[in-house]
Amino acid sequence: MALRKLQMLAIALVALSFATAYVAYPYMPESMASHWGIGGEVNGYMPRDIGVYFMPMLGAAMFALLYILPSIDPKKKNYQLFQHEYDEMVLIIIAFLYYIYLLTLAYNAGYCFNLLQLLAPAFGALFIYVGVVLGKAKQNWFVGIRTPWTLSSEKVWDKTHELGRKLFMAAGAIAFLGVWMPQMFVASIAVVIAAAVATFAYSYVEYKKEMAGKKGKKTGRKK
Repeated sequence: MALRKLQMLAIALVALSFATAYVAYPYMPESMASHWGIGGEVNGYMPRDIGVYFMPMLGAAMFALLYILPSIDPKKKNYQLFQHEYDEMVLIIIAFLYYIYLLTLAYNAGYCFNLLQLLAPAFGALFIYVGVVLGKAKQNWFVGIRTPWTLSSEKVWDKTHELGRKLFMAAGAIAFLGVWMPQMFVASIAVVIAAAVATFAYSYVEYKKEMAGKKGKKTGRKK
């Protein structure tokens, strides 16, 4: 099967991350900062051999996984209904990982900056595009808000994903404010967690409503 344009761009970005690793390797310290706390302080390190190549390998693995999963999905035909948005989502995830990788390399090369402020626009763009995909996604087993109730009813799936679209786009807008107010970036993470809980509960409530409606129609016909 021929590769689509967005797939090729994602592959090129993965290749660029490996090329970046090769060039950056001699300039990195033996022990690289690799993890930061919510306040922006370093709280985790990796040996250089692992730290330099971890993110490129993660990007390659994510790309492979995101294109293998649809091929084994029982509802794989539904991906064709939002294929362009799906391809864009994969590209944005790879770009997101590469951006974080560049920040990590810059920090370990000795540059000083507020990490949360620079992460804010990346998370903002990611959350907003997750919202876009949620608004387009059709029933499948791997992408979207997959609860027993959304997978049992297309109507519940559509309603739940419309709510999820609004919540994730709101989280993205809040994350962008983190460029000026770092605490807003933290608030956006809280909104995403709340969105996960809210959509789970909402899908259950909508499914119960749908089942009650169907039961009422059957009872009416029997009368």
